[in-house]
Amino acid sequence: MDLKDQIKVIADRTKHKDQIQTEEATKNAFVMPFLQSLGYDVFNPLEVVPEFIADIGIKKGEKIDYAIFKDGNPTILVECKHWAQNLNIHDGQLLRYFHVSKAKFGILTNGIVYRFYSDLVSPNKMDEKPFLEFNIIDVKDNQIEELKKFHKTNFDAESIVNTASELKFMNELKILLNLELTNPTPEFVKHFAKQVYPSVVTAKILEQFTELTKKSVQQHISDLITERLKTALSKEDEKINEINISIEPNLEDISKINTTGEELEGFLIVKTILRQKTPATRVTYRDAQSYFAVFLDDNNRKAVCRLYLNGGKKYIGTFDENKKEIKNEIGNLDEIFNYSDLLLKTIEAYEK
Repeated sequence: MDLKDQIKVIADRTKHKDQIQTEEATKNAFVMPFLQSLGYDVFNPLEVVPEFIADIGIKKGEKIDYAIFKDGNPTILVECKHWAQNLNIHDGQLLRYFHVSKAKFGILTNGIVYRFYSDLVSPNKMDEKPFLEFNIIDVKDNQIEELKKFHKTNFDAESIVNTASELKFMNELKILLNLELTNPTPEFVKHFAKQVYPSVVTAKILEQFTELTKKSVQQHISDLITERLKTALSKEDEKINEINISIEPNLEDISKINTTGEELEGFLIVKTILRQKTPATRVTYRDAQSYFAVFLDDNNRKAVCRLYLNGGKKYIGTFDENKKEIKNEIGNLDEIFNYSDLLLKTIEAYEK
């Protein structure tokens, strides 16, 4: 299983979290499997050290739940809490351990929420805010990509630090934007009101524009979602058309296919037309029971046309810009030349 699938398995376990009564059980059920998903052997005391001792000043024997070692040195400290615990009241403990350790990263987790820290602001001092945070029940694809950097096979502390700073500030900006978009501050409203209101922005005008700003933001987000849905539906239609174009005969039907001399003559006409724009060697065909298909580069996604020559009437099937087939009746093979412009436009589109 890849990392995403392994994370999903752990997420599914959280459905039974009410049966997890202790912090130790939280570690066994959620945290240890998570560390294993990152490629670490939790049963190798040289790689994952449980109850790692970190002496803090005059306090001796202070322990952190796990320390992940690389080349004989701790690289990641992991502090665990019971799944029902609020992590906001526990980051100070990890901060103290981080300060006296050589580790470059700290993870604070309750087995469901994971917060990743480093020392991006001041060297050897853990940042107050994490540069990566996710909920294992609702982990996003971009967060999975960040997690992959912590996998044992990919781990490179310097490389992670170089991208963590940008990630940290982006996360903080996203939080601020979310707050402003849901409940805009006067400064935020004034920034826009001054640019569209022709006079002084008084308290009354500010109140009016606060509501207008909220509505404008909601409308803009709604428009973006609508546009994305339209694009997604359009692409889905495109895929369906491509599937229809690329359907090939079943093996059991191959014996029933008979490529006629008329079909080959039609193919030569199409090839002659296309030679104006592309070498003849790139033009290929595949015969099926119900039609004779012509392709560019023998590629199912580059269908040029279909010839229907074995029935009572003859047709040439051409494709529009959305790859939707349009069947056109022809009286004889020479009428294929009437569709030269359409055929040439089709291969021009593929070349783009």
